Amino acid sequence: MSKELVAKMNKRVTQLKPSSILEFNKKISGIEGIIKLTLGEPDFNTPDHIKQAAIDAIEDNDSHYTNSHGIIELREAAANYLNTKYDLNYDAESEVLITAGATGSIYSSLTAILNPGDSVIIPTPIFPFYIPITQLNGATPIFVDTSDNGFILSPEKLAEAIEENKDTVKAVILNYPTNPTGVTYGRDDLEKIADVLRGKDIFLISDEIYSELTYEKKHVSMGTILPEQTLVINGVSKSHAMTGWRIGVICGPADIISEIGKVSEFTVTSETTNAQRAAAEAFKNGMNDAAPMKAEYEKRRDIVTQGLSEAGFECPNPKGAFYIFAKIPAGMTQNSVDFCYELAENAKVALIPGASFGPGGEGYVRISYAASETDLKEAVKRIKEYALVK
Repeated sequence: MSKELVAKMNKRVTQLKPSSILEFNKKISGIEGIIKLTLGEPDFNTPDHIKQAAIDAIEDNDSHYTNSHGIIELREAAANYLNTKYDLNYDAESEVLITAGATGSIYSSLTAILNPGDSVIIPTPIFPFYIPITQLNGATPIFVDTSDNGFILSPEKLAEAIEENKDTVKAVILNYPTNPTGVTYGRDDLEKIADVLRGKDIFLISDEIYSELTYEKKHVSMGTILPEQTLVINGVSKSHAMTGWRIGVICGPADIISEIGKVSEFTVTSETTNAQRAAAEAFKNGMNDAAPMKAEYEKRRDIVTQGLSEAGFECPNPKGAFYIFAKIPAGMTQNSVDFCYELAENAKVALIPGASFGPGGEGYVRISYAASETDLKEAVKRIKEYALVK
């Protein structure tokens, strides 16, 4: 009977494939002794003062529904944090929405924005979750391959994609520092993109969840350049090692946030109360909690980039996040899925196939260096030995 019922379910859901990243990670997890550099999750613990705020909330019996947009204490702390860090100016009452992680922000914003038949411009390689969420809403992803431009969306390619889809394009996705490449955008890059979009009836969804993990130069938010069209996504997952707490933030013009808030309200009612209290503490008193983590990530990045380069991988130096997007050497299997399975089985090192991240990703692998220095050194050693054998 269940097969008959499945056949009657939402076709947009049944036609989706499970996350290729999670599927690959699951399949290689049973290999004994494998070092997994697969998932994008900090290996640090949530700072103690943040954990204590959650404990206090529980002990104070703060366990009831909250405002569906988030407790005002958290919204105020988030608005102040974003202003202090990135010169963003949002009204906590009307322009800030708390969501179930950054993914919740992505889902709620795209669901609020899109109608069936719309299209969304997605520069690739990119974190793949934007794609099925677009499809779930009956819209079409328009992929723009950035691999020939240093993984940066050029204004020329953006303008071309808009012109080719001018009757349907509703939104553009921007994610920086970028998962999977570690590339980030400077002010000049953002100004050129803004010039293409300014005055058009097109939303810009700017996912800046890795903003605190920007190396060398200070992160510049698109919300300071094109505020009237931009929805800025951020949160505490990467900056405060709080992936499991599931607290994201989306900010933008009040009338747009009001509509997005409806989707969030009817999806989750409100976020977990003690997690909101913890996030408020993170934003308020953890302004620089990411600094020691970032310093450690930079050390790890250098270990991996040097080792991979010695193994023959083309390995541009990431400017943010904690990923390296390395080109598979010419003498090895170029199909990234096959290569990663071979590496997992023979070298006992797990990386993510570049093909998982859309056009431009094939022939590459993504390495997460959010792992211990010991594991990274051993993984690099194994990869170099494998490369010599091949």
